[in-house]
Amino acid sequence: MSEQKRCYESDAARWAAVKARDPLADGKFLYAVKTTGVFCRPTCASRPARSENVVFFSSAEDAQRAGFRACKRCNPAGIAPREQQAAIVARACRLIDEAQDKAPSLEELACDADLSPWHFQRVFKRIIGISPKQYATTSRMRRLRAKLDIHADQKSVTGAIFDTGFSSASRAYELAGRSLGMTPNTYRNGAPGEEIRYALARCYLGGVAVAATERGICAIELGDDENSLINRLEACFPKANLRAADADFSATIERVVQLLEEPDRGVDLPLDIRGTAFQQRVWHAIQAIPPGETASYAELAQHIGEPKATRAVAQACGANKIAVAIPCHRVVRADGGLSGYRWGVERKRELLDREKQVANER
Repeated sequence: MSEQKRCYESDAARWAAVKARDPLADGKFLYAVKTTGVFCRPTCASRPARSENVVFFSSAEDAQRAGFRACKRCNPAGIAPREQQAAIVARACRLIDEAQDKAPSLEELACDADLSPWHFQRVFKRIIGISPKQYATTSRMRRLRAKLDIHADQKSVTGAIFDTGFSSASRAYELAGRSLGMTPNTYRNGAPGEEIRYALARCYLGGVAVAATERGICAIELGDDENSLINRLEACFPKANLRAADADFSATIERVVQLLEEPDRGVDLPLDIRGTAFQQRVWHAIQAIPPGETASYAELAQHIGEPKATRAVAQACGANKIAVAIPCHRVVRADGGLSGYRWGVERKRELLDREKQVANER
């Protein structure tokens, strides 16, 4: 299993998870309160018990055999509320992705989930990181991006716009400026001349290159030397106008190096994240994994409500171009082993070791 499993082996670690209502602890163990005779999930929102009245169990069956009954609030003997919500959101995402013309409205999605629109939007945004409307825009722009690809059969930019459900070309151009970073025509031609600034620095992992558009960081590359880093950026953005950044960019790269050195500080950087709607769901879930901890590809797939998409999750990790800020190094195999990493397995190991060291020192 992954690192999270080992984090909850002692009663002290389990009690700390219960007090923090740690969402990563769900499914790892249950706790029961001797004074009430009830057993709960670690994330249960019920009033905290006293530590001396708490016992821990590995399964609902063990707790029931010991004479405890299941909490009606968190349903520890059934499907976890978070898993239920993840499944609801995954279904909503599929409905949006499969819509040929107009995306389902918030009210329609909420009705399908048997939730109020307000509650559905709150659940959706907590799991995905954006609202259903923003997700629908991302999904539509993904379909437009595919139709505008220079290798696609689409003959007309206007045809691509209307085929993906836009009611007007002006609306597509308005959204394209934010989502594609350019007009549909420019994107269709391979984005020649897009301005991307970059800067290089050194860190304990070797070299680091940070590239950014006007909207934010679009790549953080790790490598051994300056030439390999620049070659990586050129491969990522073959038709862009890459240029060395001015002195005012130095603060940005310093913050990236600081993030590498002190991962527990968190990410406070504007990102220009480019990927499909599914990839962005995976990347958002990865950003929720705390420094010093890991999740398996299967656990990540379960978290986003797509339990059968383990391979697709692994592919999304491999497609990530923004090292550390989207910490895909925290995703490991089910047995805890380190699988492939875009920037090398040894760097992945060093990153994880560094994060564990920093977490232990705090």
